[in-house]
Amino acid sequence: MEELFLDAEQRQGTGRAAAKDLRDAGFVPAVVYSDGKNSMPIKLSHRQLVQLVHQHRIESAVINLKIKEDKKAKRPCLIKEIQYHPVLGEIVHVDFNEISLTKVIKVNVPVTAKGEAVGVKQEGGSLEHILWELEVECLPTAIPKDIEVDITALKMGDSIHVKDVVAPSGVKILNDPSSIVLTVAAPMKEEVAVPVEGEATQEPEVIKEKKEVPAEGVAAEGKEGKEGKEGKEKK
Repeated sequence: MEELFLDAEQRQGTGRAAAKDLRDAGFVPAVVYSDGKNSMPIKLSHRQLVQLVHQHRIESAVINLKIKEDKKAKRPCLIKEIQYHPVLGEIVHVDFNEISLTKVIKVNVPVTAKGEAVGVKQEGGSLEHILWELEVECLPTAIPKDIEVDITALKMGDSIHVKDVVAPSGVKILNDPSSIVLTVAAPMKEEVAVPVEGEATQEPEVIKEKKEVPAEGVAAEGKEGKEGKEGKEKK
């Protein structure tokens, strides 16, 4: 297990105003929870925390908090929750759970595919990753960074289930054994619409040539000329 360390200091003030002042000063407010003990408000360096987040997958890693003026040299913890700003995306608060290194815990570990499947390389299929994480139970000192799954022998239509995954020593997988982790699916075929037999085919609309309509003045003039001609004949 890779050991991660994070410096921290105890903080006195609580509430929104105090938390805002901490963030303005370059800190992130946090709380450490321990079974049967009172929670401990602390503050973390924003710069150091962001650096740790970018370099490690800290959600399932044991983080040793080195709290200034604390009686313990370090407190092994797991991250319970990280809160982010809804607009800026910055970390605004962290909750830690203090753990014992001698008691088993449950954590989620990422799954990584190793190799290139035959069904993808030679048969034109596509690899589908169904479960990206597996829930495991182990000692904190035995938490694997990830669980590798060899997919080299996977052919088109083949799948790897949870029961097929070999867990590292001292690690127990808790997911349903029948759940699919990875599978090679056939490529999607483009469907072409086929006309139904007997269905009437819509004829293209014929645009008829518009007849010229005489203007009102022309029509009136033609009418007056006709009436004058008829009057002359009567005479």
